[in-house]
Amino acid sequence: MAKKSKKYYVVWEGNRPGIYESWADCQVQIKGYPNARYKSFKTKAEALEAYGSSFADHIDTSLKPKSSKRTYSEESRKEIIWESIAVDAACSGNPGPLEYQGVDTKTGMQLFHQKFPLGTNNIGEFLALVHGIAQLKKEGRDIPIYSDSKHALSWVKRCKCNTTLVHNAKTQNLYKMIARAEDWLRNNEFKNELIKWKTKEWGEIPADFGRK
Repeated sequence: MAKKSKKYYVVWEGNRPGIYESWADCQVQIKGYPNARYKSFKTKAEALEAYGSSFADHIDTSLKPKSSKRTYSEESRKEIIWESIAVDAACSGNPGPLEYQGVDTKTGMQLFHQKFPLGTNNIGEFLALVHGIAQLKKEGRDIPIYSDSKHALSWVKRCKCNTTLVHNAKTQNLYKMIARAEDWLRNNEFKNELIKWKTKEWGEIPADFGRK
């Protein structure tokens, strides 16, 4: 497997603007920050040059995050329960290579992360929710969990991942995870409130992978 090339992340507008050498460090600066401005670069020299100029100089207007086109009311964001976790999934194609993660809603710190060679967004959202519920139950914490997927929230409620994804060698482990998640939900009770993240009012969920 080819070694993943290193990237440098410039944060023009965030909790603490600057240049960061990992996506995890960059996330801490942008999650929960309305209209954050950031971009990755292949070399530190490019990042340094970019940081000395403006965000607009380096982002094609057709590729700007949707959140940059609108502002979000701080009044509405007061509804957010910051002592919570947020989950999300990303899929390169649908189906395609899949990953999901859970983060601390307030800080953006990554709490868990999983990857699969083939899956769908809805499956990833479902597994992320169950992963979060199970982890919080193990830790004895009854804080809420946010998800922006109404499908995943309904699947968890029904203890059933309603997917038609093909069964093959690439999805074998994923289906094992689905079966384990469904079994866990049928055999465990939990007190955590599962809350739909209001993207239109609050911006992207803190667990978003930032690839829109």
